[in-house]
Amino acid sequence: MRRLRHLMRKELLELRQDPKLFGVLFLAPIIQLTFLGYAATTDVRNVPMIVVDADRTPASRRLIEGFSGSPYFSIVGSVGSVSHIDPWLEQGDAWMALAIPAGYGERVIAGDPATVQVIADGTDANSATLALGYARTLVAAYAAELSPARADDASSAGGIDPRIRVWFNPRLESREFMIPGVVAMLLLVITTNLSSMGIVREKELGTLEQLNVTPVARWELIVGKLLPYGLLGMIDVVLVTAFAVLWFEIPLAGSPLLLFGTSLIYLLTTLGLGLFISTISDTQQQSMMTATFFFLTPMLYLSGFIFPIENMPAAIQPLTYLIPLRYFIIIVRGIFLKGVGLAVLWPEILALLAWGIGILALAVLRSRKTLA
Repeated sequence: MRRLRHLMRKELLELRQDPKLFGVLFLAPIIQLTFLGYAATTDVRNVPMIVVDADRTPASRRLIEGFSGSPYFSIVGSVGSVSHIDPWLEQGDAWMALAIPAGYGERVIAGDPATVQVIADGTDANSATLALGYARTLVAAYAAELSPARADDASSAGGIDPRIRVWFNPRLESREFMIPGVVAMLLLVITTNLSSMGIVREKELGTLEQLNVTPVARWELIVGKLLPYGLLGMIDVVLVTAFAVLWFEIPLAGSPLLLFGTSLIYLLTTLGLGLFISTISDTQQQSMMTATFFFLTPMLYLSGFIFPIENMPAAIQPLTYLIPLRYFIIIVRGIFLKGVGLAVLWPEILALLAWGIGILALAVLRSRKTLA
């Protein structure tokens, strides 16, 4: 244990001598979480909308005010006819257009069905679909206000009385879904890259050869190299979790102890992966390229962080079970948003533990004390 303490102290002293590396360790996760927390969102707000009001009655103005008062739409102008909409959509000055026909107010007063037209720029299919959904909801709510008696009559809807509830993310904020995944991704990128590059740096400097002539055992050398990065990784877990909860106000509905415990298992997989990459790399540049292109990028795309696994082709979905990030994302989202515990998450925890033990064992077998 004395030799192990000296190895760990040596590794921490080397880290302390590089102030830029400490910036990467502690400042970079916060900066990246800040940028990704605001940028990694599928929500659509302030959709620029052009209005065609051919009716010009109080009823049509109330409908337009409903759109202008919504956080999802921003009225950027009005034109006299539908034929004048095209330039706005073609130039990107507006994403949607609301066309209210003449006679709309009279039909509303008479209680007759009234039609309005919503035209959307479908270039960005996802944003257009979300914006159209918001528009439908807004128009439906306005229609219910006009005829509350009919809206309260379940028989008018074929005997169906729909009452919609949303669990776990009642505001339907994509940020609450994305940021726990960002936490998992940042830990993967930082700890895997730093551990692999730290070991490869020893190769480049020739200090591993000096360690080979000492009585240090292979397990002591490996633990002494990886454990400091594991401790720093847990500090990052605390930092990014606190930042997500306090700054972005992401609810932590589950157990913090379970989150930190599963993070330890996750760090076992990321550090084991970093050690494995160091055994197949000869330079720090090669280590970073190997980690990025052969491991981190595929994990990012196949983990469910960006694209739902259920939407992937059937031939691709089985490959996602080989991705440790998949399991940890399920765990952190379950703890953050659903408040679930071991009774629900134990399959993912066991899979993550098996992956970590497997990659670490493979890396140790390849290390042969020289970690070459």
